[in-house]
Amino acid sequence: MRPVTADTENAFTGFGLPGEPGTEEFWAAAEAPVSVPAEGGGWTTLFLWRGSAASIDFESWSEPVPLSRWGDTDCWYAEVRMPARLRVTYRFLVGDAAHADPLNPVGAGGDRSIAATPDAPPQPHWPVVGPGTDVVLPLPRPRVRWAGERLGGRRTVRIHPAGGGGPVVLLLDGDDWLYLHPAMTAFDSAVAHGEMPAVTLVFLPAQARDAEFGCRPELWEAIRDELLPLVAESGVPADRDRLVVAGQSLGGLSALYAALEFPDLVSGVACQSGSFWWTPDAADLADPMGGPVGGAIAARLRERPDLSGLRLAFDVGEHETRMLPHCGLVETLAEQAGAAVRVSRSASGHDRAGWRHALLRDVAWALA
Repeated sequence: MRPVTADTENAFTGFGLPGEPGTEEFWAAAEAPVSVPAEGGGWTTLFLWRGSAASIDFESWSEPVPLSRWGDTDCWYAEVRMPARLRVTYRFLVGDAAHADPLNPVGAGGDRSIAATPDAPPQPHWPVVGPGTDVVLPLPRPRVRWAGERLGGRRTVRIHPAGGGGPVVLLLDGDDWLYLHPAMTAFDSAVAHGEMPAVTLVFLPAQARDAEFGCRPELWEAIRDELLPLVAESGVPADRDRLVVAGQSLGGLSALYAALEFPDLVSGVACQSGSFWWTPDAADLADPMGGPVGGAIAARLRERPDLSGLRLAFDVGEHETRMLPHCGLVETLAEQAGAAVRVSRSASGHDRAGWRHALLRDVAWALA
C-alpha cells in the first residue's frame, strides 16, 4: 500500500490521476480501476472507493483486499498486484452491503463490476453496462412455464431467436446469462456480424446446481421429454435436431455428461471450466479437487465411447491452476474417443467475466 505523504497533490499521478485525493476536483476526474506495469511483470492496479471503510471482494481469484484510507479524507484505495492477462469480477463490501464500482462502467449485475488488465484480450459483442449508464438491457419476451414432473418445481424458461432462430443453444445457469451478463444482446451482435449462424437461445435457470448438475440423468431426461417439447410449442422458430449445450463449472460437467450419455440429444458442447474433478462422493471430501484427476467423466471416457460426430469446445481460465490438470485430461480423452475437440484458455480465473468471449466463440464453433 502507498503511504500517505505530504505530496498529496501528486498522490496518484503514476496512475494518471492528478489532484489531491478526497477533493471534489479529484473525484470529478477520477477513473478506476487503472493499471500500470509492475516491476518484474504483471500489473499494479489502483482501485478507489469514496465513502467509508470497505474491502474488495474478487470472484475466485484472490482473497478480499482491505482498502486504506487517504489521510482523513473520504478516499479509500488499494494498489493490487495482478498477473498478466486477467479479467476478474469484483465488488466493494461495505459492512453487510455489496456495491458495484461507481467509477467503472463495466458491470455484471447490480452489485458487481469487471476489471481487466491492459493485456487481457478484448471481448467484442458484450455491451458496457454498469453504474452511471442509462442502458436498459432487453429480456426475451417468449417464455415458457416449466413445471417439471421429473425434477419438481416450477421455472420460467426464456427463449430468444437470435437472427430469426435456428439450432437450439441451451444455456445452463440461464438467469446468470440474462441478468449478470447480457448474453441475449451479445449473441444478437455476433449473429449480426456474421460470426455465428442464427440460433434459438434457451435460458435454463438452475434451482439446485449441486444436485442437478452432478451427472444426473433425470435432468437430461426432463430436458428431452418435457422442456424441448415446450420450446417447440412456444411458436419460436427452433431446430431441435441440432442441440448445443453451453455450461460453466458444474454446468460444463453436466453438459459433457449429457453429450456422453444422451448422444441422440446433444450434437455439440461449449464447456467453460468444467468441474471435471467431480465424483459422486467429492462433496464429502475435505479437498474435492484432490481426488482422481478427471473424476467421473475421465473414468467414463476411458471406456472409449464412440464420440465421432460430436463437437466439444473446452475452455478454462489460465489462472485456475488446480482445474487445469482435470480439464486437460478430459480434453485429451475426449479427442481419443473420436470427438472433434477445440481447446483454449481464457485470461481469467473461475469467473464468468472471463468466460464470456469463449461462450460466443465456442458455440459458433460447435455449430460449424
